[in-house]
Formats: sequence, C-alpha cells, structure tokens
Amino acid sequence: MLVRTSLLLCLLLLGLCLGMETEREGKVKKEQKGNVSSHNKARSGSSSTSVAATARAPTGARSGTGQNKGQAKRTGSDKVAKSQRKTTGPRNDAGCAAIGGICQRNTYVCQGRYLKEKCAGSPGRHCCMPAGAWNVFCAGHHHNRVRACDGFGCGAFNSVRNSALHKGVDVMCDDYGNINAPFTGTLGGPVGRRGTDGIQFDGVKLSNSAHCVKIFNIRPHRYTGPISQGETLGYLLPLQDRFSGIASHLELQMCDLSDPTPFI
Repeated sequence: MLVRTSLLLCLLLLGLCLGMETEREGKVKKEQKGNVSSHNKARSGSSSTSVAATARAPTGARSGTGQNKGQAKRTGSDKVAKSQRKTTGPRNDAGCAAIGGICQRNTYVCQGRYLKEKCAGSPGRHCCMPAGAWNVFCAGHHHNRVRACDGFGCGAFNSVRNSALHKGVDVMCDDYGNINAPFTGTLGGPVGRRGTDGIQFDGVKLSNSAHCVKIFNIRPHRYTGPISQGETLGYLLPLQDRFSGIASHLELQMCDLSDPTPFI
C-alpha cells in the first residue's frame, strides 16, 4: 500500500514538472514570435523607404546627368572654339616671304617693323619687315630722305603742323620728277586731302596684302590696276607756286595712320 502511494506521488510530481516546462516553452515561443514580427516590420519599413528613394532617384539622377552632359558639351565646344581661334591664320610663311619679310618670334630684335598674322605657327611668330624694305620713291635718288623743318613746318611723322599732328611723312623729291611704286600692289583709285588752309592735295592709293598707303602731291599715270615695285607711278607736282621756298616733296600716309618711317 505504501509503495503504491509513493508511486502515485512521483507521477503527480512528474506531471507538474512537465506542465511547468510546457508552459515555459510556450512563453519563450511567444516572445520569439514577437521579436521576429517587429524585426520584419522594421525591415519592411526600411525596404519601402529605400524603394521610394530609388524610385525618386532616377529623375534627379537623369537631370544631374543631363546637366553634366550639357556642361561637358559646352566645355567641349568652348575647347573646339579656342583651338579653332588658335589655329586660324596662315598655314605657312609664304605671305611674309612674298613681301620681303622674315618670320620669327616677336621677342627677337627686328630692325624694322613687325607685322601680325603673316606667319604660321604660334601666335608669338610675327613677320619682321626690315627697315627700308620699300623701294626708293623718287627717280634719281639713292634713298628716301625725310623733309627737314622749314618755314612751313617739319616733314617727320607726328610733327606739329598748324596746331595738329602730321600723320604722314614728307619724302624729298624733285619737281616733275618720276615717282616709283614703293612695293608691288594694286592702285586703288584717286585720293584727296584738304589742308587746314583749304588747299586740296591730290594723290593715289596703293595697297597689297601687307601695306596700304596714300601718296599725295603727285600726278599718277593711272589710278587703277596692278603695279610692280619700282615701276613708274607718276610724277611730282610742284609746290613752289603755292608755298614759295618750300622743299619739294611728296606726302606719304598709311591708310591706318600708323608711322611709315620704318619702311622707307
């Protein structure tokens, strides 16, 4: 009888232990399920945020990419334009050589005058025209002599004449003496200049790819057409009738009013 009672007590205790263990396992499973569900919610929220960001990103990315492409195109076009500006110019030095010049860097000494845009290569290469590169104007003279000062003024460039600057050079010649073309070019028609005293001075225009001059106080044989260096251009008009005692001369003026002295 005692043995049977002990056995029953053991079975009851075992049943209680099993029940408590089962209850504990149920609680643990519930806690695990709660943690998993909260973790899944967090993951789903972050996923939706990233998806929304990804969905919004292409528009901005496309616009940014378009802006970058536009900037790249503008930068490329600017570079092309700059390179075209740099490369625009003579392809060789023939233009300089044809007028008796030498192409060299403008940092070198030029015994005359530099002309731009006559030489190929870097922008620093200019055409050096030696002094006295033009032919002698007046027949019978060995060189071009600038008129000195007299009672009517001075013949040098930028000398003061009638309260104004003389934008030309007076070259000494003989009355009715032949005048030769200083360089090969084309006659561009008659030109005239009226002095401050109202006297009209007539002449002719001569130009080529490098130079453009107006020659006054002469009577040309013709006013148009090509002419070679040293060829007779016309003859000098006398000035003694108008200015008694003045040294006879022709007046040479550059078309851009620059100084022609280095060429004569």
